[in-house]
Formats: sequence, structure tokens, C-alpha cells
Amino acid sequence: MRIGESRHSRAHIDWVLILLVFGLAAFGVLAVSVATFSTSSETEDTLLNYIVSSYYGQRQGIFFFVSMVAIGVMLAIPYELIRRYSMLIYIGACGLLGVALAGEAAGVKAWIDIIWGYTLQPSEFVKLACIVVTAKYLEGTNNPMGTFKEFIRIAILVGFPWMLTLAQGEMGSVIVMVFVFAVMMFFGGIRYRIIGGVVVVVVLAVALVMGYALSSGSDSYRLMRILSFIDPSVDEAASYQVSQSKIAIGSGGWDGIGTFVQGSFSQLDYVPEDWTDFIFSTIGEAFGFVGCALVVLAYLAIILRMLYLAMYTHNRFGQQCIIGVMAMMLFHVLENVGMTTGLMPVTGIPLPFLSYGGSNLLTNMVGIGLVLNVVRNRSITHVSEYYPQVSNLPKDFGKKDK
Repeated sequence: MRIGESRHSRAHIDWVLILLVFGLAAFGVLAVSVATFSTSSETEDTLLNYIVSSYYGQRQGIFFFVSMVAIGVMLAIPYELIRRYSMLIYIGACGLLGVALAGEAAGVKAWIDIIWGYTLQPSEFVKLACIVVTAKYLEGTNNPMGTFKEFIRIAILVGFPWMLTLAQGEMGSVIVMVFVFAVMMFFGGIRYRIIGGVVVVVVLAVALVMGYALSSGSDSYRLMRILSFIDPSVDEAASYQVSQSKIAIGSGGWDGIGTFVQGSFSQLDYVPEDWTDFIFSTIGEAFGFVGCALVVLAYLAIILRMLYLAMYTHNRFGQQCIIGVMAMMLFHVLENVGMTTGLMPVTGIPLPFLSYGGSNLLTNMVGIGLVLNVVRNRSITHVSEYYPQVSNLPKDFGKKDK
């Protein structure tokens, strides 16, 4: 063990995090299959047959195996390359956003057609790019946004992809990125007075946008989602999905009605898009309160595990990367579970590892791969970032004796 290194801060592959994530992702394949199985299916013998007979279940299974490869690739990439070329990663992600804006798939400028009906959603990957580039910025300062020049610099850096994503109609993704940025700034040491100023500006901006939308009689579906959350009677069509979701979750009772049940809400498609953003309603119906509680506890374990890993990572860039990924997961879980149970407005944010979708699953897995990469390569040689008095140690300090 190196000088000053504790058992908690040693470099290692974190199998606890890997097992938690893979367990949730595998369960996600089952949940998607349950949400999309058909009454016309004659296969009633094995779980594998049910999954194979589900179009979305098959694809989610493929996404799962591809994401496992993605984690392996992330672990194989030298950690220093991610840090050194963070700006290049950022530029590449913004470039994908530009390509998506130039084309159109499925009627929305948010996806890029790849091959065989598969599409890529750049707004998912730009979340990670913003995490990496923000971590690189925080690595070089102990007073984030402390001067007007720094404020403008970071505002342009993160604001550009936010605007591109907003132009695609991906408001949910923008909200996620804003939340992640705020959490990273908080842990990065931003002054409280700056936080207060930013909060005031954001609140005023939101109030102005909402006021304009209301006064102009806008019929935007996003506005109607917010209004129907406040008062479901304003637009029953906008609140229909949430109402059906709550009924489906409530029908599951304590331990659920079981999987692949004929006549269930999932099978009869009473909850629109229940295999994507509303997968939690399927879990609630099939596995009941117990199943929902176990899923939430699994997410809690993942969040706490990443906080633990960040706490004992003595490298500012790596620590902020872990915090960023943790914040991204946290907001997705809180918002998705909240909107499916009627506690939050609908924003179209998927549930990590469980909702159908290759781009989202791959993004989350690559994020976990980034965390694993940091933990595998963290070293006590970065102790000078926290203890300047030892910054003049010789270059070979902390290296193992040959």
C-alpha cells in the first residue's frame, strides 16, 4: 500500500457497483418484455421465449450486451486520455447534436438514423460530455465562477450544448444537464453568494417564460403537462398517462399480479409508452410495492456507492466525474419515479437501466464505465491537489519499489 493511502482510496475495480448496475439492466430486459408482450403470443413455457417473442424485449437485450462491451471499452481506455482530450469529447458530442438538427427522424430532430432501424440520440451522450468538460474546468480552479470572466467562460461552455439540445425539443435532457452542472459546482466549491445569484436569475427566467406562455395562450404540450400536473382537470388528455400509470401501480398491491398476465394494464396497453418512460408503472403492476421498493433501494445503493467512491478519490478531475455521473443518475430516478406516481410533472426522462432505449442505456453504462475507470486508476500521487504543502515531492513519490 502506498504512503498515505488507505484501504478505501486504493485503486481497484469496483465489483459492487458493477453487480448492482448489471443486475438492474438485466431486470430492465425483463420489465420491457413484460410491458410489450402480446396476447397473440403462443409461447407460454419459458422466460426466454417470452423475451424473444417481444420485439422491444429482444432489442433491449441487444442493447444490454452492447452496453456491457461499452463498459469494457471504457475500462480499457487510459484514464489520462479522457482527461487530456475532454474538450475533444465535448466538441464531438456537440457535433452530433448539430448533425441531429440537420436531419429529422421519427418526426423529431433528436435522433440520427444509423442502420437497420436503430437510431442514436445525441442529447444523451452530450450529458457525459458536459460532465467531463465541467470536471476539467473544476480541476483547474478552487473558486468556480469566482470572476465575471470565469462566469462567462463556463456559461458559454455549458450553455452552447444546452441551447442545441433545447432546439431539438429535448427539454428534459436540458433540465438534467442543468441539475448535474449545479451539483458539480456545489461540490466544486462554488461560493454561496454566487449560487444565490444564479438561482435568482433562473427563477426569474422561468417565471418570464411561463408568464409569456400563459398570456399568449400557448397550446404547447410541454406547458399543458405542467398545467395538468398542477390541476389534472385543465387537460384530461395531458394527464391521462399519469392517471393510468397510478392505477397500474396501485393494482399491483403488495407483491404484484405477476409477469406476462393476460388482461393486465401492461398487456392491454392502458398506459401509453409503458416500456419507455413509464416502465416503473409496469414494475409496480407486475411486482407490486415490494418490487418497486427493491428497485428504489438498488438505485439508492448505486448513488451511495458512487458518493463513497468520490469521497475517497484524491484527484479533482476524477472525483468530479464521479459526482457528475451520480447527479445524472439521481435526477433521472427522482424525476422518472416522481412523474409515474404523479409527484412530478411529465418531462420524458427515462429510468436508468430499465427504460427501453439504446442511447440512454449506453450513456448510463458509459457513465458507469467512466466511474470505474477513475476508481481503477486513482492514485495517491494526486494528493498535492488537496495538500499544497506536499506539491514539491519528487516525481517518483508514491510509486512502488522495484
